[in-house]
Amino acid sequence: MTVELDAEVAAALAPVREAMKAIPPLVPGDWRGRREVFDAAITAQDALLTAPDGVVVTSCAATAEDGASIPLRLYRPTEIRSPALAVHLHGGGMFLGGLDTHDSRCRAYAALSGVALLSVGYRLAPEHPHPVPVEDCYAALRWAADNAPGLGVDPRRVAVMGDSAGGGLAAGVALLARDRGGPDLAAQILIQPMLDDRTIVARPDLDGVATWTVDDNLTGWTCLLGEAAGGPDTPGYATPGRATDLTGLPPAYVETGQLDLFREEDVSYADRLGRAGVPVELVQYPAVPHAFDTFAPAAAVSRRAIAGRVQALRAL
Repeated sequence: MTVELDAEVAAALAPVREAMKAIPPLVPGDWRGRREVFDAAITAQDALLTAPDGVVVTSCAATAEDGASIPLRLYRPTEIRSPALAVHLHGGGMFLGGLDTHDSRCRAYAALSGVALLSVGYRLAPEHPHPVPVEDCYAALRWAADNAPGLGVDPRRVAVMGDSAGGGLAAGVALLARDRGGPDLAAQILIQPMLDDRTIVARPDLDGVATWTVDDNLTGWTCLLGEAAGGPDTPGYATPGRATDLTGLPPAYVETGQLDLFREEDVSYADRLGRAGVPVELVQYPAVPHAFDTFAPAAAVSRRAIAGRVQALRAL
């Protein structure tokens, strides 16, 4: 039986789907076309969000392992509730998105939670395949930990946070931090995370409702991993859904949607974290696809989701 879309989300998606009809179909692997279309759409949707006042934004930079400069944005609420910090990793399928596409939501998270965010402009695939994106994010975490005192941050209250590809990168960074002896993390906040490169098979049950399709997913994983995508030897730092040892990881908040392409891998990862002794909060929102809150920020289900993420930040 097919589950119908949440009515408010469906109404918000209707004009988006109508506009997409005027665009030639994007074939699997066309990352340039997708980057143009999705970046424009995400930026436009982000601009519709009403970012609360009371956030000071500062540009800074970390240095990658290869010496490259990684642009960062620090979002500091004027009313700070706790000396915590969330290192925020934007979504975009590993090959699109950036600091600007997630600017309004970072402002909103900081203002609503009273917790500072550090947004990371990691380098994108395919120009920079694995391990560059996750290593850039880990370098940003190290920068945050090293500069915590000057930022007014308690280094024991630093978390990683990300949506979609950023959620997968956040999970990968948590694995790297554990295996490299730090920095210690207070939490990992994984929002509809992209975790497993094996999710590239047909999903007819999502026809007509998916906002991120199997073809999009195949394109993203191929950008990051090349011909190794979906094969037997993908490293867990690239696709945390493949990681065999999840012990010793920080507490996790995992969010997914009932009609999200990533639902099964997200639920499975949360279950495996719990079985490994990691405290886990798993939230599934009914009748919604991937990135539902981006397309329908005013919907009741989106407001509930944002409130849940804000609470996860406040818990730091």
